[in-house]
Amino acid sequence: MNILAIETSCDETAAAILKAKRGRLELAANVVSSQINIHKKYGGVVPEVAARHHLENIIPVIDEAVQAAQIKPAAIDFIATTAGPGLVTALLVGIETAKALSYAWNKPLIPVNHMYAHLAANFFNQSIQFPALALIVSGGHTEIVLLKNHHHYNKIGQTVDDAVGEAYDKAAKLLNLGYPGGPIIARLADKFSGLSPINLPRPMINSRDFNFSFSGLKTALLYTVQKMTKKEIKTRTPEICRAFQNAAVEVLVSKTIKAAKKYQVQSILLAGGVAANKKLRADLKAAAEKNNFQFRVPEFKLCTDNAAMIAIAGYYLSRKHHPQKDGWQKISADPNWEL
Repeated sequence: MNILAIETSCDETAAAILKAKRGRLELAANVVSSQINIHKKYGGVVPEVAARHHLENIIPVIDEAVQAAQIKPAAIDFIATTAGPGLVTALLVGIETAKALSYAWNKPLIPVNHMYAHLAANFFNQSIQFPALALIVSGGHTEIVLLKNHHHYNKIGQTVDDAVGEAYDKAAKLLNLGYPGGPIIARLADKFSGLSPINLPRPMINSRDFNFSFSGLKTALLYTVQKMTKKEIKTRTPEICRAFQNAAVEVLVSKTIKAAKKYQVQSILLAGGVAANKKLRADLKAAAEKNNFQFRVPEFKLCTDNAAMIAIAGYYLSRKHHPQKDGWQKISADPNWEL
């Protein structure tokens, strides 16, 4: 089975070719065209700008993936494309391109939920013991999902305000560190190893549910910085970043472990762009293994937005629902598509 996958939910134009044989998955091509340098000057992603660049990049990216995989359209079994959630103008570029190829090549088309795809990146040639619990963390989402198997899942917790990735970006903006904030804060946090008097709150860490809130953490950071001079902020930036990251990661790990214990799962999965954060990966792995849970996380290149995860998700969805060749007629963008 050969799958062409397309991803354009935000500011990455991506295409991938996945080959599946006897349950073994091979990533034959995974091409990503990033717009990070374009959006840096705006301090965030501008939807209209992202859509225009997707239009310029989508065909060249697909061509590159097909050539890298050394595959002809006739050998592709079906196409998988992100249908949501995401920026509607960006989603439309990928969806309409996928629909055109589906019609022209007479290939089935499967719509994929972007968040399920992040989760499915964990399935790439890794054994998973079910039931499992997944923490999905990105710029727009922070969710805890309970999985019965590869394609039966139920969301049991989510952020009530800012997602953790969004909180990182806002914290970086507050400290004038640039965009995107996550990698910058993580890198600076690693430079501080001493004791710090900065004590930021852990919002909702003791709540009875499995929801999150990071707006209060961001506000507490603002109040902390307002008490410092510009020189002090500059000097203590690594310390501030370390305090912020410690608070955010502790909340994520604590609530995930608490949920895993309540639902008596076998495995804990980490997914999403923020899953590339080394401290989160290390702390959640340590906590999971301490409590006798299997721990799984995708390799770094499969954490941030990419089409390989869309292909993997498409593969597992195709095992549940056989794709139809006229399916392209029923697919539309859903920027608020919930898991």
